[in-house]
Amino acid sequence: MISQGIMNLVSPLFGGVPMCHGAGGMAGHVRFGARTGGSLVILGSIVIVIALFFSQSVAVIFKMFPPAILGVILFLAGAELAVTVRDIGTKKSEFYVMVVVAGFAMWHMGVAFLVGVLLDNALRREWIKI
Repeated sequence: MISQGIMNLVSPLFGGVPMCHGAGGMAGHVRFGARTGGSLVILGSIVIVIALFFSQSVAVIFKMFPPAILGVILFLAGAELAVTVRDIGTKKSEFYVMVVVAGFAMWHMGVAFLVGVLLDNALRREWIKI
């Protein structure tokens, strides 16, 4: 996606690390026990085998999983990601930046990133006071 590419080009200039829209996927892997690099090798091998030998039937393979199970997996991945916000709250300004970024992220991830960086810098330089 274009927003992801732009974000990965711009974020290192502000001390950020490259990331993707798939953070929930990694949180889901960790939540269900993938703690080592070997789990990524296994996952990669499975994806390669599916791509090479079952590419015509991927849709059928995905339909084998009931939506309820996928919903539970997404919920637990979201809960894993939500745990990280307990560190936010030592400063009122950090909490407001988090809320504003979350609001914009529901609309557009790239805009949310840009607004978050600008708002955080403005608050740190005391251009804006809360």
